[in-house]
Amino acid sequence: MDTLTLPEPIAAYFAAEHTPEALAHCFTAQAVMKDDGHTYTGIDAIKAFMAEASAKYSATSVPFAIEREDGFQLVRANVSGNFPGSPIVLSYRFRLERGLIASLEITA
Repeated sequence: MDTLTLPEPIAAYFAAEHTPEALAHCFTAQAVMKDDGHTYTGIDAIKAFMAEASAKYSATSVPFAIEREDGFQLVRANVSGNFPGSPIVLSYRFRLERGLIASLEITA
């Protein structure tokens, strides 16, 4: 089985999905995250959302593909957890800036 190699901030993001405090090391201070029709701006808002989502859904993401598109890194991951429709494949659209995540949009 091939191992997927992710850029460092993206690998750190997936490693931190159940430890929101670790997310501070993945995002820029003014990063924007869009998920499930909501937009979270700034690391504190992103950490609060991720803490709530982790407690509510206990989701685990396993990235399996990455490609570049128009300056973005597109990662597809199998996501399973305590939510309707689990498991599901989600797309994560990352824009990196100076070694950190400046924006992230998660879609089905």
